[in-house]
Amino acid sequence: MIQFLSECDFKFPFKKREISKWIKDITSSKRFVCGDISYIFVDSARIVAVNVEFLQHDYPTDIITFDYTSDKIISGDIFICPEVVKGNAIDFNTSFEEELKRVIIHGILHLCGVTDKSVEEEFVMHREEDAALLVFNK
Repeated sequence: MIQFLSECDFKFPFKKREISKWIKDITSSKRFVCGDISYIFVDSARIVAVNVEFLQHDYPTDIITFDYTSDKIISGDIFICPEVVKGNAIDFNTSFEEELKRVIIHGILHLCGVTDKSVEEEFVMHREEDAALLVFNK
């Protein structure tokens, strides 16, 4: 089950059924099955608190993914900070909605085993995100 939860003043701008189908399509294309996935939208103070507690980073990020995947069933909690996503959209000269879709699928790609720790891995992650966005935007 895919859930979209908000701990802040945020109204999800997409049809949840449409986004869920897209997530399942991308997951299936990676030869995984969706288990329990929770998107939790939080403000910048909460994302900093999560960063400090679990990653020892004292700054806000757009996304933090907690991976509970077992075998080929992806599951996880994906924290997203819309405030940071809005700032990134401005920095990357794109719409908030497009950047939010990128971040949503970024978390799924992490659950499917795509990493972004090195420059090479970042390149692969961006390529995978772009391919997933093309699927959604057809």
